Amino acid sequence: MIRPGLTFALWFAIAAMVVLNDVVGDTWIATALPVITVEWYKTLVPLPYVMLIAVIHARRTAGPRWFEAALMAAVLWPPSTVFVDFVYARLTFDDDPAAFLDRFAILWGAPYPLLVLALFGAPLLAAMAVARR
Repeated sequence: MIRPGLTFALWFAIAAMVVLNDVVGDTWIATALPVITVEWYKTLVPLPYVMLIAVIHARRTAGPRWFEAALMAAVLWPPSTVFVDFVYARLTFDDDPAAFLDRFAILWGAPYPLLVLALFGAPLLAAMAVARR
């Protein structure tokens, strides 16, 4: 069953976690660690939380239209979370879009695309696992 309200509420929880994690990474952790380590921290810490939220979403939307519900979450969560993260960086550090897009530079080892891929894949994988049972 498709539940847009649930999908939005769970996305809001993910967005809040990502922004709070960025605040912690940018204030407390950034003073003690190199930049690339802080970027890895800001990417890896939310991953288990994203998977947990995806499992909650999959269990609440199980039923005959589970794939549509999972696809809706998989399509909406990544761009909206990236947008919220961009707004945080813009308001906090006055970053321009080019500076924010540097977070996607895989060539220098930026891990941020891993979080975006997890936001896309987690709802689909969790929904498939729940539907298989």
